[in-house]
Amino acid sequence: MGERTTLRLSDERKHLLDQASDIVASDPSDDPPRSDVIDAALTHLIESHENLEDVRDKYPPGEVKDCCNTSVLQLRYRTSIEQRWR
Repeated sequence: MGERTTLRLSDERKHLLDQASDIVASDPSDDPPRSDVIDAALTHLIESHENLEDVRDKYPPGEVKDCCNTSVLQLRYRTSIEQRWR
């Protein structure tokens, strides 16, 4: 991935960052910097992927899908689990 110094924010991205900021904030008056919000979101994504990899052989695919299917980690079930990243 290339280095960038600017982040263009569409209305949808700004809305997602505002929602994530509310999750990361320690209380209603806290306004965390965007870098902290992005760091938290990236950490969550990486941990979710690692958690999915850890359980894929321990539980049936349907159970994993019910617990882990999100719009970011889309899971298709046939005889195995396939991941498709956006």
